[in-house]
Amino acid sequence: MQDRSSGYVSINGLKMYYEIHGRGVPLVLIHGGGSTIQTSFRRVLHSFAKERQVIAVELQGHGRTTDINRPETFEQDADDVAALLKYLEIENADFFGFSNGGNTTMQIAIRYPNLVRKIILGSAFFKRDGIYPQFWESLNHSTLEDMPQLLKDAYKKIAPDYNNLSKMYEKDKKRMLEFKDWKAEDIHSINVPTLIIIGDEDVVRPEHAVELFRLLPHARLSILPGIHGAYIGEITTGMEHSKIPDLTVSIIEEFLNEPMEG
Repeated sequence: MQDRSSGYVSINGLKMYYEIHGRGVPLVLIHGGGSTIQTSFRRVLHSFAKERQVIAVELQGHGRTTDINRPETFEQDADDVAALLKYLEIENADFFGFSNGGNTTMQIAIRYPNLVRKIILGSAFFKRDGIYPQFWESLNHSTLEDMPQLLKDAYKKIAPDYNNLSKMYEKDKKRMLEFKDWKAEDIHSINVPTLIIIGDEDVVRPEHAVELFRLLPHARLSILPGIHGAYIGEITTGMEHSKIPDLTVSIIEEFLNEPMEG
């Protein structure tokens, strides 16, 4: 792989930001909705980079990556990440997607199976009823005012144009509200080792995580204490001094280091 530690690449009409930390087997980190590399992964990124080459991305309209005139879809995000890896000359990688990034990770595994070695799905869903009804109810009536201030501040700090914050929020919201259930057979087609992680007080229902676990041919399941993102110390969870993110890193590293079957 060429030595590019961070920067921008023009792909699919998008000027996409990425950064690389460490050396070893590639691990791609894909952040959640409304988020950046740092807000989702600041607590765990450098732990992963001790033994791996971590490639962290910022998706369309998020963080340093500017928006363009097209809708947000998980499929398009998957295409963008795949194009980035082609640019970086990476033919095979592990992927860890958190929240909406987990949905993008599933789409990468479905659309680009040869690109994927193992995946970690953090708080991901594939059906609307996988998320508690009260989440959908509150999202229906939400505005930019309801976005966590820490996420707003993080966006303002690094975005090329802070005025695009409301556009990102509305596109993220629209994608969620218009989400249509994915087919069980498409999920079942993901034929790589998969680790599913959620919190026991997550927005994703534990029953849905179990359903996903049963559908995937080679899945493991971990339900850890805490709210959405607490297990990786996501910025809004107040877990800066918790040891649970360190435990999550250990669980993920053990999963990634397990020998592949066959």
